[in-house]
Amino acid sequence: MGGNGKVYSLAHVSEHSSRKDCWLVIEGKVYDVTKFLDDHPGGDEVLLSATGKDATDDFEDVGHSSSARAMMDEFYVGDIDTATIPTKTKYTPPKQPHYNQDKTPQFIIKVLQFLVPLIILGMAVGVRFYTKSTPA
Repeated sequence: MGGNGKVYSLAHVSEHSSRKDCWLVIEGKVYDVTKFLDDHPGGDEVLLSATGKDATDDFEDVGHSSSARAMMDEFYVGDIDTATIPTKTKYTPPKQPHYNQDKTPQFIIKVLQFLVPLIILGMAVGVRFYTKSTPA
């Protein structure tokens, strides 16, 4: 494994984000994958889109084989300074007001949801029955 103990900041790694010079951060390590761009089974765009950030989640989501993981050793150039990677904040949706704001009992709502369509259907049948012309 190369890299000789070098530690890079995310800003420095982000400078290497082109087809001619492509570095990735995966599991706290920095990899120069420039030579692998043409050989990557998913295409070079997949690798290029993962530059400038911690690509660990992208790498893990694909489910790479053990041979692919072993191949990473030849591209290793050093470690990432974890202090330079922004912390991930968990998204919490804003608190939504309760649907039943007027405090109508749930039982009444459920009964009305059942009865209203039945009443409409009954009225339609009644109109059809009483407006049906009888032959003379």
